[in-house]
Amino acid sequence: MTTTVTALQAVLDAKPGAAGATLPSTSGVLLYKVMGKMFAILTLKGGGNVILKADPHLAETMRAQYAGVGHRSHLDRRFWIAVDLDADVPSDEIDRLVDHSYDQVTAKLTRKQKADLAGLG
Repeated sequence: MTTTVTALQAVLDAKPGAAGATLPSTSGVLLYKVMGKMFAILTLKGGGNVILKADPHLAETMRAQYAGVGHRSHLDRRFWIAVDLDADVPSDEIDRLVDHSYDQVTAKLTRKQKADLAGLG
């Protein structure tokens, strides 16, 4: 079962403090940040794909398990994965990877940023 770009965009938009912004140099791409830190890049064109932060072990495991998980950017391949939305990765697994990416980023926020984020929820 494939995940639609619209459904994934709703999941990303629902994250506390998440802000999606169109990249000025690239149409059809949304950059998602929380407290100024990037956690996802969503491509709206074609079948769509999303680039997410992942711990190195999870990134390696996902690439080995799914043909639809790879690397597609200038970001460090040890910590970032690209997921094709119309590939073999189940919707619930993509949602879990979004949660993981968001958690990876928010875990490294300062105490003040975490308090500010908690105030938004």
